[in-house]
Parts: sequence; structure tokens; C-alpha cells
Amino acid sequence: MNAHERHRIILQLLAEQGSVTVTELCEKLGVSDMTVRRDLSALQSAGLLRRIHGGAVSTRGRSYEPPFLTRVQEAREAKRAIAEFAATLVEEGDSIALDVGTTTLEMARCLTDKRDITVITASLPIANVLADHPDIRVILTGGILRPGERSMVGNIAESTFTRFHVDKAFIGIGGVDLNAGLTEYNLEDALVKKKLIASGQQHILLADSSKFGRVTFADVAPLSEIHQIVTDDALETPFQKALGDMGITLHIVKVPTS
Repeated sequence: MNAHERHRIILQLLAEQGSVTVTELCEKLGVSDMTVRRDLSALQSAGLLRRIHGGAVSTRGRSYEPPFLTRVQEAREAKRAIAEFAATLVEEGDSIALDVGTTTLEMARCLTDKRDITVITASLPIANVLADHPDIRVILTGGILRPGERSMVGNIAESTFTRFHVDKAFIGIGGVDLNAGLTEYNLEDALVKKKLIASGQQHILLADSSKFGRVTFADVAPLSEIHQIVTDDALETPFQKALGDMGITLHIVKVPTS
């Protein structure tokens, strides 16, 4: 396990628990306490946690949203594998709503060979990926542009989704919890996501395994509204069983190892 993967796991545990101990991390990561302490020091230097005696605590509140360019680099292989599978769920002639986010952006890159599909999105990066493909009709919602995120929010973006009835809504999310359901860092994004979900006949969640067990700031939807989930093979078995018991179709994709 390399340093990048260890850091991802440490931050995931902090997001779930609020604090971690060096002993806990040594057991979880299978490395020495010296390695764990170096990792914690590096993450503290990046402003992502605060060292305390014997461990660390999170410096992030539930409304803290990591920058878009940072999220693009996280779990890249998992997101790519999820996106490639999700694209296979889109058939010729489909109309789809494609949510903002880094995983849905990867999915957009996998749609460029599709024919006769319509894509509605509030994401400028997604619109840019699909803009020059004549067999794909792109509808951009309009709205207030979020700097850095390049996503559209506000009444215009919300009302655009209410005007359409698409075959499939592909959803990106900040956190997935068995009790809290789907949550998002930013209230304005959450409000747009609610309308996007309502526009779809099928609701398909794209979320890498690090999102599960995480609760962020604003409610989006209960898990009961989700029909299918595409995630990676690091999702823990208890989550898999619980989601299956809810009647959600779970697609587990294998992430290539480097």
C-alpha cells in the first residue's frame, strides 16, 4: 500500500469517526507506528487533520468540500472503473440526467461513442466533454456558476430539471450512509440534485467505496429512492448486504491494480 492510499484511508476514517489513534491506524494499514506518524505529519502540513497525543482529529466540518481539482485526483482508478461500467447502462436513444462531480465527469468521457442520446447536466466540464459529438444532444441547465466547481446552481438550474422526464438519472454524491442516506457538502448543489433525481425514471448512484459511511452537510435523498448503485470492489461486505436487503441493485466493479 503506497502513501497516497494510506492517506485516503486515514482521511476516510477521520470523516467517519472524527478522530483516529496511531495504534488503530497501524492495525488498519499494516504498517509501523513510525510510518503512521509520518503520514499524520504530512496530512497535518496539508491542513487536512490536527495531530494530538497518540493520534489525530479531523479539521473538516461536514460542510467542508475538498476542491474539485483535489477530488479529481482521489480514487482515480476506482472512479474510472465505475464510469466505464455506468456507461454500459446507457442505451441508444436514452435520455439521461448526468450529475455534477468527478465520477460523472469520468462517465461523460465514456459516452462519446454513444449514438442518439440526450444528456441534461448542470456541469460545465461534462458539457465541454460532450459538446463536439453530433450524435449526443447536450442540454445545459443554466444557473449561477459555482467558482472552482464549474457547476450550475440556483432556481434556474433546479427548474430546468423539473421540465424534463429522463430515462436514467446518474447521481454523484458527497456521502452515503445507511441511516442518513445521500448527503452533499453544499446546500445549493443538494437542492439541484433533488430535482435531478426527481426527473429520472431510474436513479443510479455512482460512488466509490470511500463515500460509504460518510455523512456530509445537506440531505439529498434517502437510499430508498435509489434503484442501482455502481461502486468499487473495496466496499465492505456489511454495506453490500445492507444495500441488497433494501432491494437496491448493486454493481461491484473490479479496480485494476497497478
